[in-house]
Amino acid sequence: MDFERQYRRYQSLVEGWLNEALPLPDEEWPAEGMPKRLVEAMRYSLLSGGKRLRPVLLLAAFEPFNGKLEDALPFAGAVELIHTYSLVHDDLPAMDDDDLRRGKPTSHRAFGEAMAILAGDAMLTLAFEWMSAGSLPNALKAIREISRRAGASGMVAGQTADILMGGQPADDNMLRYIHQHKTADLITAPLVAGVLLGGADAHAEDAAAAYGTHLGLAFQITDDLLDARGNPELTGKAGQRDAAMGKLTWPAVVGLEQAERDARDSARQAADLSDAFGRNAGFFRSLALSIPERVK
Repeated sequence: MDFERQYRRYQSLVEGWLNEALPLPDEEWPAEGMPKRLVEAMRYSLLSGGKRLRPVLLLAAFEPFNGKLEDALPFAGAVELIHTYSLVHDDLPAMDDDDLRRGKPTSHRAFGEAMAILAGDAMLTLAFEWMSAGSLPNALKAIREISRRAGASGMVAGQTADILMGGQPADDNMLRYIHQHKTADLITAPLVAGVLLGGADAHAEDAAAAYGTHLGLAFQITDDLLDARGNPELTGKAGQRDAAMGKLTWPAVVGLEQAERDARDSARQAADLSDAFGRNAGFFRSLALSIPERVK
């Protein structure tokens, strides 16, 4: 199966599962369950498209070690919930104050700030409800891995640095800290969780973590390049926002040409670790090498 077809297969499984797992209630205020308006706000952001990269990574890492993909879908869906909550909160006026996300008004523009905050809160907590309901081996270890990399020492740490360091002088070490935690951690988490849930050995776990670190860096540098070139048709959001807000970005520190080289180098380093994923090695190699191509 070629890379794009395999990616679409995983993506389709995730889309279908998310739509069924978060149905819209018939009543405004169900006696049991979530308020209809809250679910509308959650579905608005969760089902608005996107690459579904993180749940795809989890399924692709899981499948070589345990072929029952349906067993891993609650974890894949949970990772997408966590990613979506982070985007909703990141777009808020107190953070990045973005008006567009994936070509649509951001959640707080569509539903108001209070409902956007609540929708993000609900998605984060629902993610752990979904993950805790399964019975896969190593489920607790996988939940801990996702929690750590999504939380105060992972993605939230990166977001904290991103906010506090805005407008500060260029600093390569701080830039790497932000990119590692804000982006790479939530790319690494589903990879490690996938191999854990599939029952792989410690070598595969370590290799998955290393692959995720390099892939995450390539992904964020590429995102920085797309923002610097300011094409909303490619990004689905207003261009050159990072520069306007004085954020630390890879092109701002090293220049556009070097940033392009660094994105390709990180992608190649990830690709070199693909054999750890067994029969999905080709998929992971193609995925890594495709990331820098997004800027062409």
